[in-house]
Amino acid sequence: MTLPALWLLAGCDGASAPQAFTPEMASFSNEFDFDPLRGPVKDFSQTLMNEKGEVAKRITGTVSEEGCFDTLEFHNLEDNSGAALVLNANFYLDAASQEKRVKLQGKCQLAELPAAGITYDTNDSGFVVKARGKDATIDYRYDAEGYPLGKVTVAGQTKMTVLATVADNRKKLDYTAVSTLNDKTLGRVKQSCDYDRHFNPVSCKLEITDESASPPVHHNYTIKNTIDYY
Repeated sequence: MTLPALWLLAGCDGASAPQAFTPEMASFSNEFDFDPLRGPVKDFSQTLMNEKGEVAKRITGTVSEEGCFDTLEFHNLEDNSGAALVLNANFYLDAASQEKRVKLQGKCQLAELPAAGITYDTNDSGFVVKARGKDATIDYRYDAEGYPLGKVTVAGQTKMTVLATVADNRKKLDYTAVSTLNDKTLGRVKQSCDYDRHFNPVSCKLEITDESASPPVHHNYTIKNTIDYY
């Protein structure tokens, strides 16, 4: 059977259609800088490796059957930083100090980062659409399926925009993105991935061009993901 024929048959099976992104998955991925995932995810890891094959960043998370993040852990080996968050009632606590790091609203959506003085607004569908701080505001954008398309950050006279474009509605993580500062291009990003049956990325190639440098500087990364489902 030809591949196009298989696609047509798959289109007749409602279970095979990609699921939309939940408000929690979309909003947390926006705020904490990881690729959002579809479907009944139980736990996952995303590992970013540089051109030498060295791990640059890694995030792991566990998700409840209701779609709430039970735990999130971040490691940035490039700047030797990290954090581990554990869900406890209406807060995420620092796993080591038990300090309240993130306040929640609704079922398990972002409401506030108390230490940073940042609060979040949601729309009628539960997606975080704005973050407000003392000196800056951030507006978040999504497509019709809840996939994050970027954000606009305004601080005084400075406006930074990150805007992503997706060519294939099933393969959302195949995207190009442009970042600008006061309408001057800072950089470009291109990502392409291999996908599993839920149309979540298993592995990706990430190309970043820093156009603020002269001449522009190019960086190539690979991303390896592990995903377990309910």
